[in-house]
Amino acid sequence: MSAVRHEDGICRCHWCGSDPLYVTYHDSEWGVPEYGSRELFEKLLLDGFQAGLSWITILRKRDNFRRAFDGFEPEIMARYGPEKLAALMQDQGIVRNRLKIDASVTNAQAYLAIPDFSAYLWDFLDGRPLQNGVRQGGSIPAKTPLADKISKDLQKRGFRFVGPTIVYAFMQACGLVNDHLVDCHRHEAVKHAAFNR
Repeated sequence: MSAVRHEDGICRCHWCGSDPLYVTYHDSEWGVPEYGSRELFEKLLLDGFQAGLSWITILRKRDNFRRAFDGFEPEIMARYGPEKLAALMQDQGIVRNRLKIDASVTNAQAYLAIPDFSAYLWDFLDGRPLQNGVRQGGSIPAKTPLADKISKDLQKRGFRFVGPTIVYAFMQACGLVNDHLVDCHRHEAVKHAAFNR
């Protein structure tokens, strides 16, 4: 499927549909290269919480996640104890999955063991996002050899819920790869954002 022309006359990737929240996310965030370590950490965790769910579900709960997880500050999260974990399991504003909640603490600890998380991730790409000239949505892979390589390295470092499919979704969201369809209005903008850094 190629990009879809919306009522406002703008062509967008087919996956964002017409939900205003999703359209805004597509137009302002998805695929834009992210270089902030804490921001990358947040998105990696949210992609982990997405496993088995739709991204719009996580997007609708993102503010609740930020509140519940202390702004995704790893230094705070790494010290979560049983009382905090129990409170998170009772928080109806987030995805209440015990394994994913427990993994967020482990992942915060693993994050803190990496001196510069952003540099660590971007080094896999020599600091430059991959520019995929995708014309049809059906030709975008769910995972790639590079996502598999990053996934294995993250797991070796103690991260959980970072399988290659989750990692590739994360790479797309954070602009490590530009998977906006070439006829989407964001494709060129995202490409220039990467090379004008």
